[in-house]
Amino acid sequence: MRNDLLQIKNLKTYFYTEDGVAKAVDGMDLLIGRGKTLGVIGESGCGKSVTALSIMRLIPSPPGRIIEGEILFNGEDLLRKSPEEMRGIRGNDISMIFQEPMTSLNPVYTIGNQIMEAVLLHQRVSRQESRARAVEMLRLVGISSPEKRIDEYPHQLSGGMRQRAMIAMALACRPQLLIADEPTTALDVTIQAQILRLIQQLKEQIGMAVMMITHDLGVIAQVADDVVVAYAGKAVEVADVRTLFRSPAHPYTRALQESIPRLTDTRKRKLEVIQGMVPNPLHFPSGCRFHPRCRHAVDLCREEEPEMEHITDQHQVRCFMYNREKAPLFERRRAV
Repeated sequence: MRNDLLQIKNLKTYFYTEDGVAKAVDGMDLLIGRGKTLGVIGESGCGKSVTALSIMRLIPSPPGRIIEGEILFNGEDLLRKSPEEMRGIRGNDISMIFQEPMTSLNPVYTIGNQIMEAVLLHQRVSRQESRARAVEMLRLVGISSPEKRIDEYPHQLSGGMRQRAMIAMALACRPQLLIADEPTTALDVTIQAQILRLIQQLKEQIGMAVMMITHDLGVIAQVADDVVVAYAGKAVEVADVRTLFRSPAHPYTRALQESIPRLTDTRKRKLEVIQGMVPNPLHFPSGCRFHPRCRHAVDLCREEEPEMEHITDQHQVRCFMYNREKAPLFERRRAV
């Protein structure tokens, strides 16, 4: 029996603008097991955050719309849920830590009131009990003097403490899935390490699954069990974290790894640069969407879009180099 908590199949989320249709997510597939951490990596503009907002059903409409696909949570399609049913799931079974806590927290309400609101909405408890839960969560996330901090406003807290308060709010109802969208953005490295360690500890205590969205490969190496590499609205490589770092298959994944410094380097190494930019979702290139930036591209890459190829049961890649029939084209190119 499979132990899947969340499965996304062929998700397409488009934004209809005056300039045209922006295909922010265009056929995304991913899978999160119970109690596991899935890392989703890629440059800005690859569709990571829009995928997360699609799961939460928080896509602003207009201009956004989920036009196709399935989001199966505990075997039930969230896209078929009514707004009322989603309000019961959102914040209770699935919670999200947003990128910037200062803009996500309401500046006119105390931290305590914002945590208590989530508890009162989803749990049958009194206001006094919800306040006690809020104090407990603030203590759990490592905020000192939680009895005092509960009555403070967001502007009275440091960046790291606001991020911890966001985590406390997200975990107040003991969710089955936590979506963390760049949870360490704009924090110094010491606070980043504390936040990541905290999420890992709380994951083990509560037994929840985590979807960790980031562009930082170091974060992924530290916390993820499995990884999805996203590019131009699609998954281009899927593997367990050990395989991804030891044997990256997609040219984009390899380029990401080559563009970061390594402490193990014993000689000076020039960092590689991924030429070009992530394509505009209004005008994706024909064929493989990475081909304008790929050093290995051949004519086939410009003409046809590759499907996912299975290197092993746990390792998949969207590249013609791993298609048995078409791989010889790349061998001949290297021979020239």
